[in-house]
Amino acid sequence: MFPERFSNLPAYAFPRLRALLDHHAPGGDIVHMTIGEPKHAFPAWVTDVIADNAAGFNKYPPNDGCPELLTAISGWINRRYGVAVPETQIMALNGTREGLYNAAMALIPEEKNGRQPVVLMPNPFYQVYAVATVSVNAEPVFVNAVAENGFMPDYTTLAPEVLERVAVAYICSPANPQGAVATRQYWRDLIALAEQYDFRIFADECYSEIYRNEAPSGALEVAREVGADPERVVIFHSLSKRSNLPGLRSGFVAGGPECIRRIRQLRAYSGAPLPLPLQLAAAKVWDDEAHVEENRRLYQEKFAIADEVFADVPGYQSPEAGFFLWLPVDDGEAAAMKAWTETGIRVLPGAYLSRDTEAGNPGKGYIRVALVAPKTEVRDALITLRDCIYG
Repeated sequence: MFPERFSNLPAYAFPRLRALLDHHAPGGDIVHMTIGEPKHAFPAWVTDVIADNAAGFNKYPPNDGCPELLTAISGWINRRYGVAVPETQIMALNGTREGLYNAAMALIPEEKNGRQPVVLMPNPFYQVYAVATVSVNAEPVFVNAVAENGFMPDYTTLAPEVLERVAVAYICSPANPQGAVATRQYWRDLIALAEQYDFRIFADECYSEIYRNEAPSGALEVAREVGADPERVVIFHSLSKRSNLPGLRSGFVAGGPECIRRIRQLRAYSGAPLPLPLQLAAAKVWDDEAHVEENRRLYQEKFAIADEVFADVPGYQSPEAGFFLWLPVDDGEAAAMKAWTETGIRVLPGAYLSRDTEAGNPGKGYIRVALVAPKTEVRDALITLRDCIYG
């Protein structure tokens, strides 16, 4: 006997991509532009901190985060967003995917207004949102994030009978994959909607430090500005993109005291806390901004390259933040296949990140391209990709 609740999940994006491409020979030297795995150097001193604290591998790590790490995160939130969040309202995560999943387990009720709860999510979206929803027997509602709405889902257009059942709305800003940023007004409108219909906002802000010009507004800072219920917004951040440390698996969740109490309670039973030497290294990384500024500068250079290369491509929109291009094509799978078999460049069909809806599949006419490689490699690959797909 096996559960049926996960039986209709589509294949995950990257196994699906392998099934599409791997039985075809590449048309040139292989260039990986699919996964958002940063390739810039992380701070050289990280390994020294880990080595200096290696004795900590002989201890069970604190489940909620060691004092040094929680203090560093609290300080970073205050510097970045001007919001004083006490350490008791923060929990360290073993990467934010864990938190985005377990927060749903801890905070979504069995019923909302006597009916099955609804979870809102942008479409396309980070796939953990959907599996977390299914895990708690909630109904996912996919809201298309397309060019016409600035690639940010407009939850305010949903019918009242849907909104009355909403328990949680996921939002990713800066958005993966489109690089769109929620404005302060967007956050105000969403928070007002959440206050009106009494649901929580799960703000996935993992790309917040990779931006073009202005630092994106944060959900928590806007919630404090408008005087929202302290339990209304839960934020998620990570060192993976900010600091080029996806393998360190250091993220955090912060929110109202009751939300974090419940998340911590569940984590005590089911979580896998970060090893203590890695927590201490992460504390130093959250305290340092010099490497973040350099990292952002390198991505800004690659944004400029992309804008130059695709300037004449109809429908091209330069991303505001993040490190992906969301390139318009006739068909994402066909474009990915053409790029692979003719050039060896590996990109991701947009439909692998989205779902079919009554309004169509918003990812079908796109490919996602990760700008994580060194600048010279990115330039050469983008020119080749442009000539292959749009030439």
